[in-house]
Amino acid sequence: MKYCLAVAPEAPTGSNGRAILARIRGAIPELRPSEQRVAHLVLRDPEAAVHLPIAELGRRAETSTTSVIRFSQAMGFEHYSDLRIEIAHDAARERYAAGETFAAGDIDRDDSLAEIVRKVSYSETQSIADTVLVLDIGRLEAAVAAVSQAGRVDVFGVGASSIVGRDLQQKLVRVGRPALAWAEADGALTAAATLGPGCAAIGVSHSGATSGTVAFLEVAKARGAVTIALTNHGASELARRADITLVTAARETAFRSGALGSRIAQLLVVDCLFIGVAQSDYERSMAALRDTYAAIQRMPIR
Repeated sequence: MKYCLAVAPEAPTGSNGRAILARIRGAIPELRPSEQRVAHLVLRDPEAAVHLPIAELGRRAETSTTSVIRFSQAMGFEHYSDLRIEIAHDAARERYAAGETFAAGDIDRDDSLAEIVRKVSYSETQSIADTVLVLDIGRLEAAVAAVSQAGRVDVFGVGASSIVGRDLQQKLVRVGRPALAWAEADGALTAAATLGPGCAAIGVSHSGATSGTVAFLEVAKARGAVTIALTNHGASELARRADITLVTAARETAFRSGALGSRIAQLLVVDCLFIGVAQSDYERSMAALRDTYAAIQRMPIR
């Protein structure tokens, strides 16, 4: 059976001061090296950075005032002073949300286990909060429509992203939606080559630069499938291959890799996507959930 899918156009990124720190994190791979140094300096201590004159911020980032201005413009602000105000607002929001448990920063060599718990919980909590701020509801609605109408859904991700892909696949199957999950590139590319109009392909990659995932969406798109990217970087190569891009705002550092920040943010979006799909045919979904639950309950104890 063929399906005719209507995909909503991508909404412009625009400026959103409420989530400026999340937007800076997501933009880092696309910035020039000098601008990246400014971004990392701001993210390391936003409350201190906003009190620095533009020349001092440039000096501490080992770059020029011109690079700071370019960084501001890349974030959607004509003047650094406007960006500084939004950073101050967002830093205050984060501190207020964290309350007395505030524990930003990477894990240090000498951190106690209690400090590690606080830092990890803070990072993951803020990854969820930031993702809620940057998630485009129009794009999510388009993804829900595409998956709801698809005769088959294929999901591909590598490493921690493969866990997210498998989670979505299992959820969709539980409500009677044909779905496959792939964790290795050869199988994913083979599957993508058999897709066509009326199918949906979802690529999951925190960086948006995973070559196998990019190739998966490229092949699926060429075959006529609707392509959906789930990534932390809306200007990434993966996003450019997608009809619909769902952006997360995970907090990752060299110590806390993709198994933590990115996965929790991706799972939030996956849950929202799944619930939207299930809700699109509520009675059918509830009946399928009851049937699958009953089948598992009847399984003999081994």
